[in-house]
Amino acid sequence: MADRDLDEGTARAIAEGRHGDPFAVLGPQKRGKGWLVTAFVPGAERLWVLEEKTEEAVPYPGIPGLFTHRMPKKAAYRLRAQGAGTEWEFEDPFRFGPVLGELDEYLLGEGTHKRLWQVLGAHCITHEGAEGVHFAVWAPNAERVSVVGDFNVWDGRRHPMRRRGPTGVWEIFVPGLAEGETYKYEIRGPGGALMPLKADPVGFGSEHPPANASVVRRIGGEFHDGGWMETRAAKQSIDAPISVYEVHLGSWRRAPGDRMLSYPELAEQLVNYAADMGFTHIECLPVSEYPFDGSWGYQPIGLFAPTIRHGTPSEFRAFVDAAHRRGLGVILDWVPGHFPTDAHGLGRFDGTALYEHQDPREGFHQDWNTLIYNYGRREVRNYLVSNALYWLEEYHVDGLRVDAVASMLYRDYSRKEGEWVPNRDGGRENYEAIAMLRDMNVTAYGQCPGVMTVAEESTAFPGVSRPVDHGGLGFGFKWNMGWMNDTLSYMQRDPVHRKYHHHQMTFGLHYAWSENYILPISHDEVVHGKGSMLAKMPGEGDQKFANLRAYYGFMWGHPGKKLLFMGQEFAQGAEWNHDRSLDWHQLELPQHRGVQALVRDLNRIYRATPALHVNDCRPEGFDWIEGGDAEAGVFAWVRKGAAGDPMVVVAVNMTPVDRRYRLGLPAAGHWAEVLNTDAAAYGGGNRGNLGGVTAEPTPWHGRKQSALVTLPPLSAVYFQQG
Repeated sequence: MADRDLDEGTARAIAEGRHGDPFAVLGPQKRGKGWLVTAFVPGAERLWVLEEKTEEAVPYPGIPGLFTHRMPKKAAYRLRAQGAGTEWEFEDPFRFGPVLGELDEYLLGEGTHKRLWQVLGAHCITHEGAEGVHFAVWAPNAERVSVVGDFNVWDGRRHPMRRRGPTGVWEIFVPGLAEGETYKYEIRGPGGALMPLKADPVGFGSEHPPANASVVRRIGGEFHDGGWMETRAAKQSIDAPISVYEVHLGSWRRAPGDRMLSYPELAEQLVNYAADMGFTHIECLPVSEYPFDGSWGYQPIGLFAPTIRHGTPSEFRAFVDAAHRRGLGVILDWVPGHFPTDAHGLGRFDGTALYEHQDPREGFHQDWNTLIYNYGRREVRNYLVSNALYWLEEYHVDGLRVDAVASMLYRDYSRKEGEWVPNRDGGRENYEAIAMLRDMNVTAYGQCPGVMTVAEESTAFPGVSRPVDHGGLGFGFKWNMGWMNDTLSYMQRDPVHRKYHHHQMTFGLHYAWSENYILPISHDEVVHGKGSMLAKMPGEGDQKFANLRAYYGFMWGHPGKKLLFMGQEFAQGAEWNHDRSLDWHQLELPQHRGVQALVRDLNRIYRATPALHVNDCRPEGFDWIEGGDAEAGVFAWVRKGAAGDPMVVVAVNMTPVDRRYRLGLPAAGHWAEVLNTDAAAYGGGNRGNLGGVTAEPTPWHGRKQSALVTLPPLSAVYFQQG
């Protein structure tokens, strides 16, 4: 009877894992007036079907593990197998119907499913009365896809998946599985070639590197951040004080035994420290799962999985919640610009260039030996935009800083003539990447009011932080890489030579209002032999610290939001090393404690003083007093907030000379010295303007009033009106 129930070609295709439509064969199938149950259970010598009564199935001749059984009507059943001296009972995954609905299928096919993670990936669910895990993955060119794991001895013949029509999505519900299961996908590509086992592109968890299987994870835990979420929009606008503490979670601080801190430990230690220091935001280097520690997360493979290095998705969610309860926003580095070529990743996922371009001139980054997403493919664009929304919605993340935007905007990025493919108009702009970034920003701001997106973009591409409906890319802010490069170049020079490079400190004001800028002194400035911030400063000993304090004073008084990388706030002496903790022991030394105290006070005064932040991104908030005194190395300007806000005058002396300097002032009356980087509390010489200064009716710097002020060597001094 068995050979009449199932033809041999079909039977062998099932047993050899070649059948492209296993749900048309396995499980219960209508045959005439009854139903035929077909099961393939490798290792089973006998098989019973358990329904109202227990009946033994018929082995298929010549194909071990394949059985058939006829039933008069369709009914729920279980299977019991016997083999190799053992017996086991289980649900047949092929008796369960599909999980994905018609609307999901339509949106997936159209590439417009905003919340891709709700339908793809691995989800613990109850389906048709059974507890288990639903797996779904996009692999349109595959001949067969199976989910494999410890639960089926990594045998791709045991759980081949159901193809969902023209969407290219494959799914299966595996009863009896639960959170914590490890799994991958075994994919038979075009022509029957087996791909290396692939991690789940939409998996929520991963094994600890170097192991790289996906792990079934729930995202659980209640939020307690309602107050933060209600007020977030105001705290992230261009009018708000935004001071960002950029952190690599693995090396900020280590636990005893040189262990990385967990998300719960970071929720206490890092959150409390950043709040005490007066920062408004913590920005995490990428937390999406990544295989290689040395990439710092910038070569991610699990875009939907918070790295297991610090804990589970639920623990990461609790970390964000803890930050919000301390009044801190959380920004994540997001990397849609490239992905690594690791065999378990997205590269040639279904045997074809699926996520990447076929042509390496479009699909391969020479600088980083990584692959480039095919932004023009609707499913890939949907994948990336949905991933951005995932972090914002599932974890209440407050913003995304998008890495390497310039490499996405230009097809000839870091390429020579003939190594790139022009766009349809013959130009270098990557229209598809531009469209994806705009779509991401429209989706993020539209679906999650109050968030912020930030572009790390190093060129003069116009309108990066202009709204999409005004022709821009739609980012909220842009890193000011030009300001950073110019000012650091100036600061590294011996003060005797600075007068010849005075313009490097003033040039940024020529374009300061062209974008909504963040002034970034990021991790990139303290790696790869560049040395620490302290090491960049000229001079010896105290002079190095004085230079650094003056620079931070200049930065916090300058228009633009602020960003410092961890360790810079206490003048760590050594270059950053991702493999070990920051040198917290240096805070036992007064000069390092002094820089830390200065940064804390800079954050405090920046947040408390509208003149220093309300018009960070508008020209009406800034006036030069003296921008051209190169010989004296002096810079002075006025910062203004809204009408009625007290003005602040910032005066900076970038020479090692103690100066009595006449300074034009924008208004009569008393001006209090509210910050002086030379204060003894910061490690300075305590030279300054104790009690403040009073404007005199002596015209100077084009103003009717002025005062003689003390500008200590290598210092920045803030005066506030009133």
